[in-house]
Amino acid sequence: MKIDDKDVQILKYLLTDARQSARQLSHRLGVSTVTMISRIKKLEEKKIIKGYAARLDHELLGYDITAIIEIKTTQGKMLEIENEIAKQDNVIAVYDITGDADTVVIAKFKDRASLSVFVKKISTIPNIENTVTHIVLNTIKEDNRLI
Repeated sequence: MKIDDKDVQILKYLLTDARQSARQLSHRLGVSTVTMISRIKKLEEKKIIKGYAARLDHELLGYDITAIIEIKTTQGKMLEIENEIAKQDNVIAVYDITGDADTVVIAKFKDRASLSVFVKKISTIPNIENTVTHIVLNTIKEDNRLI
């Protein structure tokens, strides 16, 4: 599916407020409601739109600590380890990376004690050679909306 400028505009509006109706979007973009519904459905079918979710303020929910954890693995078990870590509720991202570490995990914690428990728990996973944990001091930007 080729994405045109109208699709990009639709995605921008949905990223701003995914609760907008197709009717509201059609008025904003000057197309019919039927056309809007069809375009959104195609974006969903092609998995460009994977779902709809609320954006939360983690700090207001008590998750005051953001940690970036570098992980070095052994014996080619990186994917299994990443999949296991990704299942944890407080983990918001798991990345394969280049460089000295194999994986980077970004996770949110309510306090230092829960961060400590998490790091100690993942350190016991077989084939994890080393972890390095960074604590975020200030968040300048945190937004996964790309367009």
